[in-house]
Amino acid sequence: MRNLLLGLFVTFAGFISISAQALPEKLPDNLAWQTNLSDPIFADPHAKRGGRYRSFVITFPLTLRLVGPDSNGSFASYMRANNMSLVGIHPNTRNPIPELATEWAFGDDGHSIYFKLDPDARWSDGTPVTADDYVFGLEFMRSKFILAPWYNNYFSEIITDLVKYDDYTIGIEGANPKPEDEMLFEYSVSPVPAHFHKLDENWVRDYNWRIEPNTGPYKISEIRKGKYVEFTRKEDWWANDKRYFKYRYNPDHIRVKLIRDFNIAYQYFRKGELDTFPLLMPRFWHKKAQGDIYENGYVGKIKFYNDVPQPTSGLFLNEDAALLDDVNVRYAIAHALNIDKVINTVLHGDYERLETAHDGFGDYTNTAIRARKFDLKKAAEYLDKAGWSERNSDGIRIKDGNPLKIRITYFRSEHNDRLVILAQEARKAGIDFQLQLLDMSTAFKQIMEKKHQAAWMGWAGSGLSPSYWQSYHSDNAHKPQTNNITNTDNKALDAKIMAYRAATNKATRVKLAHEVEQMIHDQGSFIPTFKVPYTREAFWRWVKLPPSHGTRTSETLFDPLGGSGGLFWIDADEQQTILDAKAKSQALPQIIIIDKTWAVKP
Repeated sequence: MRNLLLGLFVTFAGFISISAQALPEKLPDNLAWQTNLSDPIFADPHAKRGGRYRSFVITFPLTLRLVGPDSNGSFASYMRANNMSLVGIHPNTRNPIPELATEWAFGDDGHSIYFKLDPDARWSDGTPVTADDYVFGLEFMRSKFILAPWYNNYFSEIITDLVKYDDYTIGIEGANPKPEDEMLFEYSVSPVPAHFHKLDENWVRDYNWRIEPNTGPYKISEIRKGKYVEFTRKEDWWANDKRYFKYRYNPDHIRVKLIRDFNIAYQYFRKGELDTFPLLMPRFWHKKAQGDIYENGYVGKIKFYNDVPQPTSGLFLNEDAALLDDVNVRYAIAHALNIDKVINTVLHGDYERLETAHDGFGDYTNTAIRARKFDLKKAAEYLDKAGWSERNSDGIRIKDGNPLKIRITYFRSEHNDRLVILAQEARKAGIDFQLQLLDMSTAFKQIMEKKHQAAWMGWAGSGLSPSYWQSYHSDNAHKPQTNNITNTDNKALDAKIMAYRAATNKATRVKLAHEVEQMIHDQGSFIPTFKVPYTREAFWRWVKLPPSHGTRTSETLFDPLGGSGGLFWIDADEQQTILDAKAKSQALPQIIIIDKTWAVKP
């Protein structure tokens, strides 16, 4: 592969670059190796190991694979978080910290990185993690057998080369120079256990429910399909005593139970059969999180402000779907969405309007962009321009005798009240929203196969800078199993995205990011809705948090895994004490915590 890349020219929508030169056969002598063992420890030395943490998902996974068809369900977040990266991000300082690599160095060319692997690292079956697993990882991600076109493309065109220098030293080459901090994470490859996989035309089927060895603190110990998945802590986990992993991942077991309805899940929590519960939704925080378990101090509530990239949350319009290929219709829909009314009524004013697709990325966020506001006059102007100038007896716009009906696919019943208000308001503009509530797995399958009209959902924000190619480049349009669920196909936008990917310094990348963001706004196929700069959660008193409660980048406080997770613990002794007090109706001090340590100032 390395030799095939030499001297080739790659053309993307008017942007032309010479592909990167292959990495040297011999490890360069002038490398300045770096590490970071001086940033503060963010876990609590007083944390206790043991107990079972009980959580839930509202849809059971369709597969245990992390790539390929049906691999992007909500449960995949547990699986991905239980695999470590070469380098992590310190959740408070945002500096790089060692994970699977102990040291790293940058090549003189500005787009190559070298890593010294931790010889202590082990797969969950005890096999050492070596350079061969990274070499195989690249082969794996490029393989046609995994049926994952996004990974195929990224690990061919962005990750252009990977060289094994010895069992514990590798080099990775990216397509273009980038700032070093961003390159560390954009030009990274995860190991794939070469001893476990057989890549052939049967891989997707054969590995659907096979438990792949991982590098994280837990392993799957039990699966009851349609009921629960249980993880068990590795007693001899190789990173137990590493600086940034000590005192973390404390429960011995994690049981993730299937409870298909959020309201029913809350009843499980109230009975003490779940240990924590998210209260981000206003009706839970304001209305449901009341009563004796809170008043008597058996259960606490916490609102914790964080500083993280906001999820790209809103309405995604499929430009390949009937009616939505007209930008005037897309603009009209945006102006027919009364987002402010939803915020000020069912959301109790708790949420804020998301103005653009990528918020919370510092300088990269284009703060000049403002989402299209509810404006029936503007909606009417755009619909008239698109030829939807007449209405039927129900007040719905018609064209060539057909009503303007848009099917909105969503998968969370607790969003019913939001969507009902939006549908009622949109009818004033003559748009008939057909609300389609599906099981999460079914909805996600429909969306990833691009069979939806409009999808009500969000993509989690992450990284140091926005990533545009996967969601907005035409390479990922008009085909299933890619993240371009709007089927955006704009050659001018393609060229700008490729220029952004190729930019070599931060100032240029920031400028291009603002231009790309403006073009996404102008495309009108994504309509931003809400952002929430905090997490809110309820927890039984036996679940303990460190004095800091969380970190700057804690999206949730009771995440048992992940880069800023695993900080809480279960106090088994206090658990019995609290249950006894509850049985006797003995009151304890109430727990209501509002922590603004990391609140972003406007």
